[in-house]
Amino acid sequence: MNETSKKETIAGLRIGAIIAGAVIVAFIAGLFIAGTFNFGQRNTVRAQNPVSFDSKYPSINEDGTSPFVKVADVVIPTTVSISAEKVVKIQSPSFSFPFDDLFKDFFKGFPQQDQQPQEQKSQALGSGVIISQDGYILTNNHVVAGFDNIIVTLSDKTVFKGKKVKVVGRDPKTDLAVIKVEPKDNLPYAKLGNSDGIKVGDWAIAVGIPFGLEGTVTVGVISAKGRTGVPLPEGPTYQDFIQTDAAINPGNSGGPLVNIKGEVIGINTAIRTTTGGNIGIGFATPINLAKQISDQLISKGKIVRGYLGVYPQEITQDLKDAMSLKSTEGVLIGEVVDNTPASRAGLKAGDVVVKFDGKKVTSVQQFREMVAEASPGKEVDIDVLRDNNPMTMTATLKELPDEVATTPEATQQETELVKSWLGITVRNMTADEKKNLNLEQGVLVSQIDVGSIADHSGIAEGDVILKIDKYEIVTISDFSKAAKDLKDSKKPVLFRLKRDKVSLFIAVTQE
Repeated sequence: MNETSKKETIAGLRIGAIIAGAVIVAFIAGLFIAGTFNFGQRNTVRAQNPVSFDSKYPSINEDGTSPFVKVADVVIPTTVSISAEKVVKIQSPSFSFPFDDLFKDFFKGFPQQDQQPQEQKSQALGSGVIISQDGYILTNNHVVAGFDNIIVTLSDKTVFKGKKVKVVGRDPKTDLAVIKVEPKDNLPYAKLGNSDGIKVGDWAIAVGIPFGLEGTVTVGVISAKGRTGVPLPEGPTYQDFIQTDAAINPGNSGGPLVNIKGEVIGINTAIRTTTGGNIGIGFATPINLAKQISDQLISKGKIVRGYLGVYPQEITQDLKDAMSLKSTEGVLIGEVVDNTPASRAGLKAGDVVVKFDGKKVTSVQQFREMVAEASPGKEVDIDVLRDNNPMTMTATLKELPDEVATTPEATQQETELVKSWLGITVRNMTADEKKNLNLEQGVLVSQIDVGSIADHSGIAEGDVILKIDKYEIVTISDFSKAAKDLKDSKKPVLFRLKRDKVSLFIAVTQE
């Protein structure tokens, strides 16, 4: 390599070193700038969202305890155990031996010893919440209804029984009752909240005596509001339930459901279960409704409600289409009771009530409440659609009478069967069945195929079909004719049924 080449190589190395150094410096500077920028971002985030003890641990107080501790401290002393007893007579079973028939003639003429009914105690256990310092207690009607000996036990083990416990009043239609004890001193009582202000997702704390376990507290949330149409053995007729997943079990009935402030927002009433115990679906009567009921029971000893005399039902999308209605607003009158304000005003089954006393009708529950809250003797205008024609009726309300609903036992005798359409098996009714149901026509649904169109539509075994679309159903031959003529109908087919002495409409879509 000559001298010139050596000089060029050295110069190239120097230039490369300079360039490499510049790149390294630029790289380091870039990292520093980027790091500074990101650091500034992190500082900004911290400044906007400072981490505090409460935000990091929202369910723990500063002293490390749960906020439910304070709720329990406040509510448990106001929650009582209610046990009730009644004596029922049970007929002893008669036993038959294999040779009874062989020797029955031998004992003819000998006096026979009658089997006397045996007395047996029936017990109920529930909860209640003290609502006044002088001893008024709010609970469920089914906890105390029909029982003779009621015993109330406070959280401090004070017991009231006999003449020191009085049933002030009961309301089966809301499944609420008020009882009173006679204390020597003022009692701790619960603060009643505002159930209209609760929201789905709010904390819900149930307090009561499930399975006899006193002072039990369970925690969940408000799962839903305004639940209606819940099938329960105790009813009630008027349903506007708060649904919660706070554990409610047998014995919780009548106890308080409270919010995170310890205010009562509901009275625990019922559960839906497949096991007999809690599966996360419990229902409570809103405290705002319970306030109204308890106030009347305390002041009057009973509930006074307005009475119209109709059986309303919701308008489904299928009913809307079957009746060619413009919307599902209003309620459909399934039946009008004879000799009531409704019948005297001219209302008929099939009318759609869209306004009551000038107020828009949106649901069956709201309509029932509107009627119930109206004073007996009040004259009200009722706007209806009859065959899509608007009409206005005027009714003078009466006081809602006490009702005892009984369902006659169906006879086992069966006549001719027809099974041809929608999964429905029908038969003609016997004379006794017609008499018991006060009907002169109709066919009885003796069977519904599981999973059939009729099953999914809500038609049930034991229903009596009175009318299908325009066809009056007197016998099974009318049912067969209607089935033949309507089997290809593209619009929902309207059924009018009788179920447990109540008429209703069901729209059946055949597709």
